Amino acid sequence: MIRIPPVALEQTDTKTAATLSQVKAKLGMLPNLVATLARAPAALEGYLKLAEAAAGGRLSTRQRESIAIAVAQENGCEYCLSAHAAMGRAAGLSAADIEGAREGRATDPLDAAVTAFALAVVRARGGVADADLDAVRKAGVDDGIVIEIVAHVALNVFTNYVNRVAGTEVDFPVYRLRAAA
Repeated sequence: MIRIPPVALEQTDTKTAATLSQVKAKLGMLPNLVATLARAPAALEGYLKLAEAAAGGRLSTRQRESIAIAVAQENGCEYCLSAHAAMGRAAGLSAADIEGAREGRATDPLDAAVTAFALAVVRARGGVADADLDAVRKAGVDDGIVIEIVAHVALNVFTNYVNRVAGTEVDFPVYRLRAAA
């Protein structure tokens, strides 16, 4: 159920309307998440800036989408799970890759380490065990990538929580959450 509806373009100030128009032009659609964030222009701007900066890092698109899928599943965000499953497919993730990411797994050893570490960060609310950090480092991840993983976790936790609070209507092909074990 929608609890905080997305804002209509004509209901926003000029700057926010321009930002929303840019997002729509870039993506070919205006996702309900973005239109909902527009109710708080500072939150929208912060989200877009962090998303853009984080996308320019060293993690591959597949790794970023796998992190987003794992975090969304863990946090129970069907909107983000659906959106990132669609974006993951566009980035070359197979149905099996998406299913694996939901559990923090991947067939590629480096991708598996990145996704498992992201899931460990979420589950431990940042307080990961030394063994988790050791495992991701042994897989070839340096401390810069560790910080990038944390940045992507934080970005996705933010959108997961906004969607769960707002009850954002899914405007991507729906990918159902898996029940907790």
